[in-house]
Amino acid sequence: MSAVPPMPARSHVALASVLARERPASATPTFGAGGEEPWTAALSGAGRALYLVAEHEAPSTDHALAFDRWSAAADSTDRRTLDGLEGPVLDIGCGPGRMVRAALDAGLNAMGIDVAHAAVEVCVSAGLPVLRRSVFDRLPREGRWGAVLLLDGNIGIGGAVAALLTRCSDLLRPGGMLVAETHPTPAHDRTFLGTLVDATGGRSDSFPWTELGADPLAALATTAGFDVDATWQVGERTFSRFRRR
Repeated sequence: MSAVPPMPARSHVALASVLARERPASATPTFGAGGEEPWTAALSGAGRALYLVAEHEAPSTDHALAFDRWSAAADSTDRRTLDGLEGPVLDIGCGPGRMVRAALDAGLNAMGIDVAHAAVEVCVSAGLPVLRRSVFDRLPREGRWGAVLLLDGNIGIGGAVAALLTRCSDLLRPGGMLVAETHPTPAHDRTFLGTLVDATGGRSDSFPWTELGADPLAALATTAGFDVDATWQVGERTFSRFRRR
């Protein structure tokens, strides 16, 4: 467990609320933003069927996202990703905040970040310590996090995995852990302009995204200063854990 004392929950909530109101929109396209805002609509409870497709691609069941799972409490597969971690834990792209809650329930000091106003509002309303920030913004505890999480496909943030891994390395203290959820095909490596589509056909603006299996991720992580600590699979979900040198 982390020796770093937690910030009071009220301070986190107050700061997150301010950031949710005042943070300007990023000039870089982000997951599900723009257009008809399907991500915001889903987070606000107006429909939950979401599909991540390449630009100009039609949605299908192969593209369906697990929004219902993301919005529910963490399950046993989620909680296993926290095994052996020491805090403080940073959940990058935390969405509705289930992993922040799971980490706190496990006795870990934890915080989430997300660029989506609606996601932060959901978390703040639930009393979770979440800030409206990009992973590439200045963050609390630079170089002192015990673990960072990139679950639910968030290894794809920005479509530039090497830059994302380097940033995670900078955030972690030596010996800190990175846990990433990977594409189930080990050799998979695809970068594309993605679009989020909902069940009504509402589309977001396009944004850069990457899907990566365990093999290319391990190669990039090694270059970014990590050693592979473990890989595992539960059902159709696959994970890799890395230790910062």
